Amino acid sequence: MMKDKIELIQGDITTVNADAIVNAANNSLLGGGGVDGAIHRAAGPGLMEVCQLLGGCPTGDAKITKGFKLQAKYIIHTVGPVWHDDKREEELLASCYRESLKLAQEHHCKTLAFPNISTGIYHFPKKSAAEIAIREVQNFQLHNSLPEKVLFVCFDDENYQIYQELLKD
Repeated sequence: MMKDKIELIQGDITTVNADAIVNAANNSLLGGGGVDGAIHRAAGPGLMEVCQLLGGCPTGDAKITKGFKLQAKYIIHTVGPVWHDDKREEELLASCYRESLKLAQEHHCKTLAFPNISTGIYHFPKKSAAEIAIREVQNFQLHNSLPEKVLFVCFDDENYQIYQELLKD
């Protein structure tokens, strides 16, 4: 049953057909590199205007905006931790997934797409990050009906292979 609720995709999260996509944002929410920059470019200038009004976002938390020019109705912006080999960072990353899932549920999203939060320039170890992501999503799905399906969207081959191995069951 859980298998039907999680899907693994390799590709560009900005092109995914989901009710909401998650942006691995920085604290300012004003765009940056990697996924964050790609989402801001694809969504268009309206996203920047709205994000300027949000007053940033603390690490481990999430905020939601509309999707603007993206296929997704919503963008959930979450700020992952920068890795320094600290247990607190693992909890902050787990919180990113929980808070994003809660916002998706509150906005009645049936499908939600996650990138690999904090594994790029924030250097969170990819396997640990994937284990946390999968655990948090599965725990949330055990107790909630929405989102009905979560997509893990891996841009790079290394993350895709890690998720593929961990999701084998």
